[in-house]
Parts: sequence; structure tokens; C-alpha cells
Amino acid sequence: MIKKRHIWQFLLIFIGTGIMAFGIQTIYDPANLVTGGFSGLAIVIKYVTGPLLKDCPVAMFQNGIPLWFTNFALNIPVFIVAYFVLGKRFIGRTLFGTLMLSAWLYIIPVYDIPQNDLLIAAVFGGVFSGGGIGLVLRANATTGGTDMVSAIIHRKFIRHYNVAEIMQIIDGIVVIIGLLVFGIRPTLYAVIAIFVTTKTSDLILEGFKFSRGAFIISDHYEEISQMIFRDLDRGITGIHAKGMYTDSEKCMLYCVVAKKEIPTLKEIVAEVDKDAFVIVSDVREVLGEGFQDHQ
Repeated sequence: MIKKRHIWQFLLIFIGTGIMAFGIQTIYDPANLVTGGFSGLAIVIKYVTGPLLKDCPVAMFQNGIPLWFTNFALNIPVFIVAYFVLGKRFIGRTLFGTLMLSAWLYIIPVYDIPQNDLLIAAVFGGVFSGGGIGLVLRANATTGGTDMVSAIIHRKFIRHYNVAEIMQIIDGIVVIIGLLVFGIRPTLYAVIAIFVTTKTSDLILEGFKFSRGAFIISDHYEEISQMIFRDLDRGITGIHAKGMYTDSEKCMLYCVVAKKEIPTLKEIVAEVDKDAFVIVSDVREVLGEGFQDHQ
């Protein structure tokens, strides 16, 4: 029986790869922005093979090898190797992601949205790419490509570098190839696109609802906690702590509140104990009662 969570994950992959493919077909490809990955390599291959295949009897190849074909073809040997090196459990959802990205690249037509404006291409291409990648990663999957190659290299050859570091090196090589083919200007904008992609995917992964976590150290912890219960209706956790300077046992309070509730929290603490020690930090995503439900 298929679990609801698995259906949701495959739906995220379906939507995420569609968003990624839209950005590639309508922004990155027309603007010649190579941001790494097999999709970036596919853009280079399409550009280079265009003049060579202009008289090809197969219509779809007359403008160069299409992106969907290159993405699919490059991933075939990678998945075969990954099956034996990483095991079939590793490639389950990732195989679906790779197939869906290739399918979307085949379905979505090429359309030049940026119209030679590389800044628009970098910003909006990064938003679409990052949004799609974020959704796929939320489903605990990838779209294969350099992700899978990096995992294989890490497992078999270079254990002292993690997968992310190896992937950055490989994607960097792809970007350099783009530099050699398209020149410095598109490559500089591709770097902007990579930055926007990273920030957008982080936002999708970490959630849109930012909160604040507060550590409160005070001898009047009972009174402070009661006022927070009453005025903010927020739960509080008491953590046993020890002051190393005074060598005394303390109870440190920890609570998570909305950003707009921080001024009220500070007022409560100041009203009870002006000598209290308060640490406020960013909290990216909060699951549980009073915040976001578990998926």
C-alpha cells in the first residue's frame, strides 16, 4: 500500500522538475547561462552541435542535440554505475526525478523570456531553478546528474571530501566549460543565477515562516514563564544549567515565538528582572502546536 507521504513526495518531484525545466527552457537556454549540472552541460552541447546538425534529417536535432536527450543520455551510465556502487534504495526517487526532468524538458517548448537581458535571466532563472530544486529536495530526492556523480566519486574514490564539496567542483568545471564556449559576460551572470538559486532553494527547504528562539537566564524564571504563558500563550521549556562563574545551579528558559512577539517578550523579561540574560536567535522552521503542522 502506497503511503500518503510517498504520494506527496512524488507530487513534489513532479511539480519541482516542471518548474526547473521551465526555467531551463525559457530562460537559461535562450540566454546561454551555464550554471552547472547536466542541464548546463546540455546547453553547451546543444550550442556546439547546432551548426554541425543543421542538415540533420531528424527535425528535432537540426538546432543541436536537445536538452532532454542529453540529460537523459548522460544519466543512463551514471544510474547504471550508481546501482552497483550505491544500491537500488539510493536511486529510487532520484530516478523518477531524472525521468520527469527529461520529460518536462521534452514537453516545454523553448521560449526566450529574458529577450537578451542577462540580469533578468540570472534573477528569474535562479528563482525558478531554486524553487524547483527546493521542492525536489523536500521530497528527499535529486534529479541525478552531478549529484549522483558526486555521490559515486565520494563512495569509491574521495572519502575525505563530502558529496557537496565534490559536487561544487564538478559544477565549477561545467561553469568553466560554459565560460570557454559563451565568454565571460554570460558566465558572470550565471554566477548571479547560482547565488539566487541557492538562496531560493534554501528558502523552500527551511520554510517561509521565520520565528525567533529565546534563551532566558534569570533567578525569577517561574514568574517570567507564567507571564509568557499568560500574555503570549507560548510554551516554555526549562533547561537545567550551571553558572560556571558562580558555580550555582540555574533554570534556563527556552521558548519559540513569532517575530512580532519578540518586543512583548523583552518587555515581560525586563518588567520581572532587569538583570536577566536574554539570547534571541533566528529559527527557520518550527513544527508543532502553535506553528506549522507536521507533514
